[in-house]
Amino acid sequence: MNELTYEQLRASVAGAHVALRSRVELAPAGGAGDKVFPPTYGVADSADHKYADEKRTIGLNPDGSAITTTAVLLNSVASEAKRLGFALREALELGELTFPNPYVDFSGQDGLADLDRISTLEASHRVADALFRDSLLDGTLFRLSDIGRAITEARPDSATAMLRYCPTALLFGVWDSTGPKGGLGSKFQRAIVSEIVGLGAQVGRKVGSRIDVLGIESSVVIYESKNADEGWTLDENEAVQDKGKPKPFDRKGVSDKPGRPSKVNHGNVTPTIDPKSGGVTIDSASQVAVLSFAALRKLRFPTDANGQRVDPSNRRAAETAARSAVAALGVAALAYQVEMDYDLRSRCLLVPTGPQRFELLSRDGSEPTVVDLSREGAARIVAEAARALAERGMAWESDEIRLEPAPKLAELIRRSRQNTAAAGDQNAAAAGDQNTVAAGKG
Repeated sequence: MNELTYEQLRASVAGAHVALRSRVELAPAGGAGDKVFPPTYGVADSADHKYADEKRTIGLNPDGSAITTTAVLLNSVASEAKRLGFALREALELGELTFPNPYVDFSGQDGLADLDRISTLEASHRVADALFRDSLLDGTLFRLSDIGRAITEARPDSATAMLRYCPTALLFGVWDSTGPKGGLGSKFQRAIVSEIVGLGAQVGRKVGSRIDVLGIESSVVIYESKNADEGWTLDENEAVQDKGKPKPFDRKGVSDKPGRPSKVNHGNVTPTIDPKSGGVTIDSASQVAVLSFAALRKLRFPTDANGQRVDPSNRRAAETAARSAVAALGVAALAYQVEMDYDLRSRCLLVPTGPQRFELLSRDGSEPTVVDLSREGAARIVAEAARALAERGMAWESDEIRLEPAPKLAELIRRSRQNTAAAGDQNAAAAGDQNTVAAGKG
């Protein structure tokens, strides 16, 4: 098997292939029959469960009839984009890849240093996120800076500025809906799509209960204390009065009656059975990712990195170099993400059952070209792609693009945290109650 090279990738992007497909076969870390827990979604009370499942055709019988199975979504396209982005971030931090990745630096902000830095690879809407809109580049609101204006004006038929300052936006897609053009802001489609599904899914149930080691009974009544720091009290004279009577302690998110000790996390939890989010067993799982060269070929780069029109004689080669550089980042994301492992959420750890398989897909329906790709090989491809960009006058930014939150954004975060802290004692405790119950159910 041949290792994928930059030259082969460039030829594929230029038109030799339609896409690069990656497939990883997976299984629950606990082995056959072990449950995994997919993401849950808001559903009607009448729904059988909270998972996204559907019938999928996975092949054909000898008579031509479809072979179907129940598939359950284990990680969505959006969540996979985050995983792939985190893989690129890891490679950046290790110094194994080099490409521009604008970020907002909170490390010097009073009370916000824990946020550290948030880059376009973490922000939900990437470089178009409100986080960047409300941050400063060298003291100027990002959208009003030269770089910000260039990114705002970038569009699929003139994408050089986005390539120069935030190439991952061309890979993962972005819609500039929060910019000055609102809903008319530029849209770049995803060039890479990944999804993880489980096949042969059977929805299960989980149980929950808790025995209080203190033996506190529900017959004891507790009241809301006048002292907010105390929270609750047993003394009726120290309780908040409601129509001349002590007010039973209550807390949102805990379904028990007001005044019961369970409202403050004491007492037993009645055993329950949860049929709506009890996990699933599956026959198998797979991650399928497609890097679309066809999508990249829609991107146009009429100007060089300095904003000058590209000479017509160099245009095709320059555009191929630009598209290949974006493809190289996609290749790296696919290679690196396997080493990030597949711990998708609590009780959803998957492990590969075989090596990652890469295939170059042709438009004539012929058998895919199988290629090998290592982490080191992917890093070499990105480095060669960057050099090819520079040779064509399309080099991406080499300096860090560091922003700081605007004072109003920093203050918004602080006030939000203050409000959460003020009202959050009860909310946090309610969440603690729910988490304790959930832990018992696990």
